[in-house]
Amino acid sequence: MSGGGRSIRVLNVAEKPSVAKSVATILSGNQGLRIREGRSRYNKIFEFNYSINGQPSLMLLTSVTGHLMEVEFEDRFRKWHSCDPADLFHAPVRKFVPQDKTDIKRTLEEEARKCQWLVLWLDCDREGENIAFEVIQVCTAVNRHLTIKRARFSALIDREIHAAAQNLVQPNKGFADAVDARQEIDLRIGASFTRFQTMLLRDAFVIDAATDDRNLVLSYGPCQFPTLGFIVERYWEVQSYVPEEFWTINCSYKSDEGFASFSWMRGHLFDYTCAVVVYEMCVQEPNATVTKVKKQEKLKYPPYPLNTVELEKRASRYFRMSSEHTMKVAEDLYQAGFISYPRTETDSFSERTNLHAIVLEQQGHPVWGPYAQRLLDPGSGLWRNPGNGGHDDKAHPPIHPTKFSAGEAGWSQDHLRLYELVVRHFLACVSQPAVGAETTVEIDIAGELFAASGREIIAKNYLDVYRFESWGGSLIPTYVVGQQFVPTTLTLDSGVTRPPPLLSEADLLTCMDKEGIGTDATMHDHIKKLLDRFYATKDANTRFSPTNLGEALVMGYDDMGYKLWKPYLRAVMERDMKAVSEGAKRKAEVLETCLQQMKACFLDARLNKVKLFEAMAIFFERSNRSIGDEQHTSGEVVRPCGLCLESDMVLRKNRDGNFMVGCLGFPQCRNVVWLPGSVSEAVVTTNVCNSCNPGPVRKIQFTFRRLEIPLDYNSIHLGCIGGCDETLRELIEICGTGSRTSARGRATPVVSGSVQRSNMRQGACIYCHQTGHSSSGCPSQFSGPQSARSRGMNGQNNNTQSVCIYCHQLGHSSINCPSQSSATQSGELSIPCNSCGAPCPLRTANTANNRGRKFYSCQLKECNFFVWEDSLNSGTGGRSIRANNTISSSNSSRNSGGGGTRRVARAAPNAASVTFVSATGDPVSGRRCFVCGDPAHFANVCPNRG
Repeated sequence: MSGGGRSIRVLNVAEKPSVAKSVATILSGNQGLRIREGRSRYNKIFEFNYSINGQPSLMLLTSVTGHLMEVEFEDRFRKWHSCDPADLFHAPVRKFVPQDKTDIKRTLEEEARKCQWLVLWLDCDREGENIAFEVIQVCTAVNRHLTIKRARFSALIDREIHAAAQNLVQPNKGFADAVDARQEIDLRIGASFTRFQTMLLRDAFVIDAATDDRNLVLSYGPCQFPTLGFIVERYWEVQSYVPEEFWTINCSYKSDEGFASFSWMRGHLFDYTCAVVVYEMCVQEPNATVTKVKKQEKLKYPPYPLNTVELEKRASRYFRMSSEHTMKVAEDLYQAGFISYPRTETDSFSERTNLHAIVLEQQGHPVWGPYAQRLLDPGSGLWRNPGNGGHDDKAHPPIHPTKFSAGEAGWSQDHLRLYELVVRHFLACVSQPAVGAETTVEIDIAGELFAASGREIIAKNYLDVYRFESWGGSLIPTYVVGQQFVPTTLTLDSGVTRPPPLLSEADLLTCMDKEGIGTDATMHDHIKKLLDRFYATKDANTRFSPTNLGEALVMGYDDMGYKLWKPYLRAVMERDMKAVSEGAKRKAEVLETCLQQMKACFLDARLNKVKLFEAMAIFFERSNRSIGDEQHTSGEVVRPCGLCLESDMVLRKNRDGNFMVGCLGFPQCRNVVWLPGSVSEAVVTTNVCNSCNPGPVRKIQFTFRRLEIPLDYNSIHLGCIGGCDETLRELIEICGTGSRTSARGRATPVVSGSVQRSNMRQGACIYCHQTGHSSSGCPSQFSGPQSARSRGMNGQNNNTQSVCIYCHQLGHSSINCPSQSSATQSGELSIPCNSCGAPCPLRTANTANNRGRKFYSCQLKECNFFVWEDSLNSGTGGRSIRANNTISSSNSSRNSGGGGTRRVARAAPNAASVTFVSATGDPVSGRRCFVCGDPAHFANVCPNRG
């Protein structure tokens, strides 16, 4: 830019208010600096005059507070029960300014209208670049003629800020696109799996991780879960470790010159007999002969320059500070101008960095100042150009001190420690390595070799300033080859192998860094989230253990065979996003590939969700809410809702255990399809009906209770609830729909809008195939005077007498069918057991809820056959129940009608191995062990587990 000319107005935007204040103070020299309020009271506007490459400018400097925008689903998909979680992989998303940031947006808009330039002072990493483009989007929307520039800096110090202002560059769209891709991928994967896990498991189990488990969120994050996987995997290693006893031979020799301890070069043996034989050989010929004496100079090199992950690891190791707290303290030091930008992957200094100037600033410190003076003295020979760690993010230098301090008034102990670590680390990495003389002596006893070593430090060099490391060693006496002596001690000692330790925070960060999980700026957030979500705990030694909840989730996914808790999938995503930032791949390409892969994982996980139930059942008791609140329950999607046109309709159970297809928009949308009360099992299939709209309408495979439907109907039926299925409509008319039938006083419920309209025009009777009457009122299906007609459950005379469900003859009810009942020796009526065929006598209940009510039950306990007398009259038939189910509990809905009693499904003959699980977690076939199928216990105490 040429100098001179008319003054321009430049809008400068920093990432935080504190950074804006620091930049304004440095650029203005604190001369003529004016401050005024913006729309947000926290984000002031600083005004001052400045010259950019000779161009006079009126600088207006304000700030945002991190990200100005959020990425979220459109409103229709934001509620948890608004859609199938699988739809979130392709549901539309938008990037918008949230309500709490609108004041900042208005400030930017008002100032941008009056300016010619926009200069972005955001942090120089991917995240900062993304925020820069958010600011660009807001400002260019009101002033498309803005000239856009980017200031790149790594420290809030005079030379860095002025250099950035005079060397403005263009913002990097690739960096911003990489963050956009990560945000969208994480949103879609996290939301879909989190909703799936939470709705599936939270109400199904009593989870003791939080005081209010109804509000517990079982979150899944594509970085969070692999991080948890590292913890669980090490924990499993420790738990499954089997210690082994070993034996080793130790030898020592004490002379006038000193003491030396020799270790057996075999290490140890696990065979006791073999170890004893070798030891006896040594005892019989105990003379030791020196076979080798090796003396050499050893160097201990200083660490590489400091990057973010190494800072977090060393702060954890030396001070036991968490990674999250370390980054918070480092951010404070950076914003105050004492250290460089703390989020960097770089561990090598560029040749342009004036390293001597950084050391020069530290000469006045009372503790490490003298060492800094020695470093700058050419005669000391202490200086050494720092090593190259091999990583460079092209954005920031390694973390180093930028301003001298002997301790500020407002600093905590952790601020002092972290500043000291940064300074000492920098001084160490520009120092010579420590020098030592190491001596190794080998001896031979009866053919067995033993060795001893000693070290003498000749020059400590960087160890003089880097107090966090030591180079221990002890001197040993002088030995010469061929020298012989008899050992002072020669012992056969036993020991036990030990498991690896639990992961420390430094270990966990190393695992994450090695496998590419997260970035240097986000690793600490993923670790903190595990603790916040009650997936893991950290002890006083900063070592991690999984909670029952964390272990159960990982175990469930591991049992599926799908390694969703392993780092491989996320590592591939991170590499792809890095490729986007480098321009090697397009954002759309990465989004499509990642989301397609993860959606396949999601669908596979949902198909195998029983594995999650099995794992959770090991650690947690089942909840009595498992078939409860239908408002908080999701299921398998059947079709889009044709009433509200916004949400999906899903298959699930109501409070009484009856199947229904309801809209996820409840209670705003109350569209529902009540299914036949005789359904024992229902599973949504991938088959789609070609005639019903709005589609797609997925067909459901129904399994009906054989005794509750006429013999000419199949017990297994692939049906459509869209209104085209004549068989399903007939069975609803015959069997009713459970509790809703009697409650509303009608036998034919609404199947759907189209079915309701067709029912208004009476179709052909299913018995006589004539029109003009309904099937329930068919004259061919009842006869005889009204007084002879059977009574319903409420004791009122029915208008019709149904055909007997056993022999299909008129003139008697099912309870009096001569083909199904017989007189016992005592004259009591009985019906045959539908399992073993034995007669089941009529009995009378004497419980509080059912006193006086009659029932039939098999006398053989292994059959568990049970049926109420009045339910036979109502056509619901008998069924087997769990042995531990009491009569009163099975009749919790007795006043709802025969179809409203709680049923436990009986699998169809050709589907005996299939278990359908609703989204609330209750298997349709009742509570039973997921491992062996025994209803007498849960999987957590199953003897066949593992």
